[in-house]
Amino acid sequence: MTAARPPLALGFDADDTLWHNETLFAAAHDKFFALLAAQHDAPTVERTLFATEMRNLPLYGYGAKGFTLSALETAITLTAGRISATELSAILELGREILAHPVELLEGVPAVLTGLAAAGHPLLLITKGDLLHQERKIAASGLAQHFLAIEVVSEKDDATYARLLRRHGLAADRFLMIGNSLKSDIAPLLRLGACAAHIPYPLTWAHEHLDSLPPAEGRFFTLKNLRDLPALVARLST
Repeated sequence: MTAARPPLALGFDADDTLWHNETLFAAAHDKFFALLAAQHDAPTVERTLFATEMRNLPLYGYGAKGFTLSALETAITLTAGRISATELSAILELGREILAHPVELLEGVPAVLTGLAAAGHPLLLITKGDLLHQERKIAASGLAQHFLAIEVVSEKDDATYARLLRRHGLAADRFLMIGNSLKSDIAPLLRLGACAAHIPYPLTWAHEHLDSLPPAEGRFFTLKNLRDLPALVARLST
């Protein structure tokens, strides 16, 4: 008798896959550019901010706090230290606005997660960023009960995903990752031999752009939205 294959396990990104996130950063960027408009044009500010964020990423990690610290450093640099305490306070407030913003779920998320869990699929939430902020968003989302495990990681790369698969006893060929970032949610899983479903979000941070994916015939899928996921899962499960 042939042993039944284990059910397909599903990994979900959080930011911009289950709830809105990048729109908050885009709004903060626009306010930051306006704050420095008297000294520099928006493209110059944006380039300098991004370079500062990339330089600081190994120290501050991802999220609103790292953005705020890099924005403060950028403002001080671009104004040669002449920025006022009032303006610095306004930059700090940009970070607070992101941190305090209520969680806004993408359309259809609760129903899709409920149906997939009821069908017997183990669900994992795998998100990166500031631990406190991510935990607060997960709690506020009301989605935690759907997941077998919740993992907040500092980076999403091949080694991180391989470690998580081992920790939870999951085989890569029976795992599907769902997310909006080709770089963080898709490419690492394809390299590990898993499946991955890309659900594009209207905005993508420049750091998450990726020009090409590893070869993955029959393992990479693009969906319009999360409501298309159950049909894909049913097809892969058979």
